[in-house]
Amino acid sequence: MKSCLIVDDSKVIRMVAKKILHELTFTTAEAEDGQQALDYCKGNMPDAVLLDWNMPVMNGIDFLRELRKLPGGEHPVVVFCTTENDIEHIQEAITAGANEYIMKPFDSEILQAKFSQVGLL
Repeated sequence: MKSCLIVDDSKVIRMVAKKILHELTFTTAEAEDGQQALDYCKGNMPDAVLLDWNMPVMNGIDFLRELRKLPGGEHPVVVFCTTENDIEHIQEAITAGANEYIMKPFDSEILQAKFSQVGLL
């Protein structure tokens, strides 16, 4: 069973994502900010990361750059899930190592399609 770390400061978003991911047979873990997520990844590298951009403590883009420096940090498939939809943000995310990008709000169909696109399903 594949694992996904859900990184978002919104409890509601984490809850929705967790429900969808469980339906797709993923185990899940949650983090409220990039620092919590980074600490988690140092001990348990997930198969996938569903990542918000704007969070307190450490934002998503800084987390992604740090994740990719960790031993094994090149492996998780990172899907940014954010309200930031301008081309500069998308290019910055891809350059930093994101595999895909989805807009909030998302639903089960969108998440399933993106996870299929990146080879997780």
